[in-house]
Amino acid sequence: MLLTDKVAVVTGASRGIGRHIALDLAGRGARIVASARNVDALDSLIAEIVAAGGSALAVAADVAVAADAEQLIAAAMEHFGRVDILVNNAGITRDGLLLRMKEEDWDAVLDTNLKGAFLCTRAAAKVMSKQKFGRIINISSVVGEMGNPGQANYCASKAGLLGLTKSVARELARRNVTVNAITPGFIVTDMTDSLPEKAREELVSQIPLGRFGTPEDIAFSVAFLASDQAGYISGQVLGVNGGMYM
Repeated sequence: MLLTDKVAVVTGASRGIGRHIALDLAGRGARIVASARNVDALDSLIAEIVAAGGSALAVAADVAVAADAEQLIAAAMEHFGRVDILVNNAGITRDGLLLRMKEEDWDAVLDTNLKGAFLCTRAAAKVMSKQKFGRIINISSVVGEMGNPGQANYCASKAGLLGLTKSVARELARRNVTVNAITPGFIVTDMTDSLPEKAREELVSQIPLGRFGTPEDIAFSVAFLASDQAGYISGQVLGVNGGMYM
């Protein structure tokens, strides 16, 4: 699945799944606009893409701030002249049981994970509608579909992404813009690496394929939904969770 000369904006690209998505899209020929709150955190990603012969731009942005989201898309337009792919990957956690959850932790997670996707999607949709082409891919989570104790804020934000996906897919379809969501299961990242061994074993026991997923599993799914081969797929939720939730 080649994405030669496509311009892809990836939020939350400094590490983990977002970093792998950016590298994978670049490897398929896409020009990358990588975003994170701290642009210094993107240095190694940009260097790796450029060293491999690709083209990439780092943009510091807090996606929960409307002006930042608009500036992110404007920077992509100024540097590359178009935006073909938007991957709303930026996300945070502020876990806690409901009765102890602070209001500011609820707001922070909803602001970044859901409002941030809305703001970036709104900014990119203006460009994509004029282009009559676009691929918007929202990185949700399996817990947005099934819930998870101690993550009411995170699950609500990821479930909200699914509603956002389906609504915007209906609105932008006539502009040849597809909008889909991916729901990763438990993926090997810094977060899962820090889990106690007993907790890891318990989680793996709930996954029919018997292992955690990899960031590459998610990156490949993003590349597929961004490709020409997925041009008739919109408003869908692609579960990449090893069969954990069916």
